[in-house]
Amino acid sequence: MHTNKPKFSIFKNIKYAIEGAIVTIRSEKSFRTQLLIIFLIGIALIFVNISLLSKLILFFSTWIILIAEAMNSAIERVVDMITKEYHPLAKEAKDIGAFAVMLSFFLIAAIWTITLFVEFSK
Repeated sequence: MHTNKPKFSIFKNIKYAIEGAIVTIRSEKSFRTQLLIIFLIGIALIFVNISLLSKLILFFSTWIILIAEAMNSAIERVVDMITKEYHPLAKEAKDIGAFAVMLSFFLIAAIWTITLFVEFSK
């Protein structure tokens, strides 16, 4: 009998994560767009006159939205696997996933606001 739970292997787990990254990048336009924006932010931060620590905080905080977007995509796939028809619980699951992405954006905005306020109020 085949199960969906393989034995733990760090190398296999890394392989699965890379496969997940490839699928996400290939199939999720919003993820690709956010990845491009984060890349451009990273370049722009090089030229901003703030501390290296603040640059790192700002840059890495933007990755929060990528994590939320990947989880949202996973939720959507599971829901779509279970049903293609409208169901209130399926809609709620997808809406909650989208809400997680929105919350991550608000968290990033707060991190940026606080970090830049501290930097420019020196």
